[in-house]
Amino acid sequence: MSYVISASLQSAVFTAISNDAAVTGLVGSAIFDALPAGTLPALYVSLGPETVLDASDMDGDGALHKFDISVVTTDQGFQSAKEVGAAICDVLVDADLPLARGTLVSLGFDRAVALREENGTVRRINLTFRARVEA
Repeated sequence: MSYVISASLQSAVFTAISNDAAVTGLVGSAIFDALPAGTLPALYVSLGPETVLDASDMDGDGALHKFDISVVTTDQGFQSAKEVGAAICDVLVDADLPLARGTLVSLGFDRAVALREENGTVRRINLTFRARVEA
């Protein structure tokens, strides 16, 4: 297998979270594939790194995508970021997302890491999801 379904998967994930009322109720349109220039909102979502492993088998070509979605805030605590993270999980876990190329077999939660950055002024939660796709 190759990396051929990656862009299609990313687009489907971005569309799903951008069109979800609960997520947009918390962050508005502050959902980014690439961070914009200038001042960032106090709370936003950013698509992050991805690792792809071959998952082909006797039945055909496939891949396992592990990708991060980050929730970042300058709020004093993690509460707002955790609420956004929960809303994103509600959208993605076990979702049946249509792909422009390939087929999504499964989509699940892998892990989350909550961090303080920039001398404690920024909170970040990196949510890692795993998606199994077939060509």
